[in-house]
Amino acid sequence: MSIATERIPVTLLTGYLGAGKTTLLNRILSEDQVHRYAVIINEFGEAGIDGDLVMSSEEDLFEMSNGCVCCTVRGDLIETLHRLIDRRLDFDAVIIETTGLADPGPVAQTFFVDPKIQQHYQLDSVTTLVDSRHLPQSLAQGSEAAEQIAFADQIILNKTDLISADELDQRRQLLRALNPFARQVDAEHARVDVSTILNQGRFDLARLDDMDDEINPAHGEPGHRHSHDCNHDDEHHHDASNDATDGHLSGISSCVIRHDAPMDAERVSTWLTTYLAEQGQDILRVKGIVNVAGEPRKLVFQGVHMMIEGDFQRPWSDGEQRQTKIVWIGRDLDSQALQAALNECRA
Repeated sequence: MSIATERIPVTLLTGYLGAGKTTLLNRILSEDQVHRYAVIINEFGEAGIDGDLVMSSEEDLFEMSNGCVCCTVRGDLIETLHRLIDRRLDFDAVIIETTGLADPGPVAQTFFVDPKIQQHYQLDSVTTLVDSRHLPQSLAQGSEAAEQIAFADQIILNKTDLISADELDQRRQLLRALNPFARQVDAEHARVDVSTILNQGRFDLARLDDMDDEINPAHGEPGHRHSHDCNHDDEHHHDASNDATDGHLSGISSCVIRHDAPMDAERVSTWLTTYLAEQGQDILRVKGIVNVAGEPRKLVFQGVHMMIEGDFQRPWSDGEQRQTKIVWIGRDLDSQALQAALNECRA
């Protein structure tokens, strides 16, 4: 891959303490003999424990041990990514492994705001590892695990061999309640097919219209002009012996709003920009496909906190239902207010 002519895919690897991030990273570096990776590891504290555990290889390893990556995102991380480009090293992809307590949001925002990084890098996915056995406890201990799951494009449900089939089904429902469009992958000892999780283009605007297959269908009946479907975590029933619906988790929910009427693109843009500027700290992820009046192409967009990007992509297919659909994941979402705001954007 030529650094000068192609954008380099970046995988943000996150997950709560003990989920298996380092084990997965070791597998990637040892089992994939075709591609070269530049690896950026962050560990909270003076001693970079994870850096010591990563197997020796020819990959370039940058370890930032002067603080959590989410606190130094506009400093160390940008500087490191710039240095990779300036040194013109020969690598095919970048993997950023965050500390188990990191908020992936500011890291993802880096790829929206820095021009040099936008030119040379493409955020490929936010991949979150989950310890399936201890998931309820992890969620109950604080907001970090829930936010990491909410930010994910794909979730690796690790250590599935340590729980029963019923418990696994409960874990899947819990993850789906927090994040309805993330792809879920089961794993034991972080064994996954690397080709199925890396270089998937899940942050690529051109692939966003595939999210029809990734979210739950609307509960509205045929013929409804608009509908909203919210998955509040406290409306779902999980493992009663490990109740993770109290405290920090109860504020995070996912919401899908829809409308069949054509939209005014300028009104949609103004609404989203204003809303995210005011409420962006509570909006973890947003993805959408907009049916714009008089426009044969789909308008697709995505956002992280206050950062948003969008563009027109492929045309609507013959026979395809032209429908605006927006997926929200955040804290204390008001689905009715969001639906009402979308209704006001009709052409």
